[in-house]
Amino acid sequence: MQHRNVVLVDGVRSAFGRGGRGKLVATRLDDAGATVLRALLDRNPKVRDDMVEDVGLGNVSGSGEFTYLGMVPRLAGLPLEVCAFNSNRQCGSSMETLHRIALAISAGHMECGIAMGIERMGRGLGREGPKPTRITAPNPRLTELNEVQIAPARDHEAYFSVPFPEYIRKSPWLQSMVQTAQNVAETYDLSRQELDAYSAESHAKTYAAYENGLYKDEIVPLEVEEPVFDDQGNWVEDETGPTTSFERDECIRPETTAEKLASLNTIRGTLSWGDKEILITPGNSCPTNDGVTAALLMSEEKALALGLTPLARIVGMAVGGVKPQLMGIGPVVSSKKALAQANIEAAQIDRVEFNEAFAAQVIPSVRELGISMEKVNVNGGSLAIGHPLGATGARLVGTVAHELRRSGSRYGLATQCIGAGMGITTVLEALQ
Repeated sequence: MQHRNVVLVDGVRSAFGRGGRGKLVATRLDDAGATVLRALLDRNPKVRDDMVEDVGLGNVSGSGEFTYLGMVPRLAGLPLEVCAFNSNRQCGSSMETLHRIALAISAGHMECGIAMGIERMGRGLGREGPKPTRITAPNPRLTELNEVQIAPARDHEAYFSVPFPEYIRKSPWLQSMVQTAQNVAETYDLSRQELDAYSAESHAKTYAAYENGLYKDEIVPLEVEEPVFDDQGNWVEDETGPTTSFERDECIRPETTAEKLASLNTIRGTLSWGDKEILITPGNSCPTNDGVTAALLMSEEKALALGLTPLARIVGMAVGGVKPQLMGIGPVVSSKKALAQANIEAAQIDRVEFNEAFAAQVIPSVRELGISMEKVNVNGGSLAIGHPLGATGARLVGTVAHELRRSGSRYGLATQCIGAGMGITTVLEALQ
């Protein structure tokens, strides 16, 4: 079977709403997903609806309105012959759908597909429904497992420049994402000042990018019903507000400074296995969000035959595993694997979209990869834009592809960490 080049023709998304209390609370996201999907095809009229063969939908919550995500293509008016599938690789879900679509095109199984991500974080993610039983709750044995009980299959530390503290190696594998960020910060001896300074810069760069109109190429405006909230901030489902256009991410705080972030309390429940300072705060962690993303993929041969001008060619894709306690550095392993697959060096990368789940995991991961921080998230990142779990991956790939074209750069890399100790990466090359 002959390998074929795969290109990203276009990438779009909704603006990202504040989870639970933002402008998307009263909007069905399967409807919003259909609107974004329809807009993606309408702005690429040479791609007929019947050319799309499969639509992948990344999602983590998997309940309620997302039970029938496979119907999103129907809601968007695509013909019955267009298939759909759901994918859950936690935070990497929509990048995973992108990889699966790309692999199918590369192998010759189809010519054209769409990778999507849809997530609602204010409601869902296990907060709805009956209380978990002893059978459906997380396996309690996971709280006992660590490297002492089960040795890694290979030496993961060969990827990293620092030794992992013994107290973290012996800590339980099952930990909160916030706790893993604290573990990474301790492992790399980061300071609270570093984390807050990085976070403030993310907000400043994102705000500047918006003011300069740099995100207009990728955001699809949505007509949404303004949600109504009671005095406690709870959504009043039976009341309706006016209809408005939603086209700007809600969590950008242009007034943010490192000094203001320094005044925030650390996140309750975070601890230090080595009795060190707690560093993780809401200010240096990403917010919770609602949102939708979509990416149009095609064989390069088909795209050029249609007279399209794709954003970029996909030249590397990989996932990589690390110790669950240090989840945040998963992108180091996946990125090194993807770069090797693309046969390029980290120094050749011109632009990076690194998901900012926590400032504590971005800083050391970028250092380990040997990529200049000046190339990373040049127009801001998820600390300000937001991180609607299953929707983020396709956003990262689309954002870096648009930036490659805008800047006239050649190579881009999109990567993110994933719960349970994984990373996922996509490497792109601009079509010259």
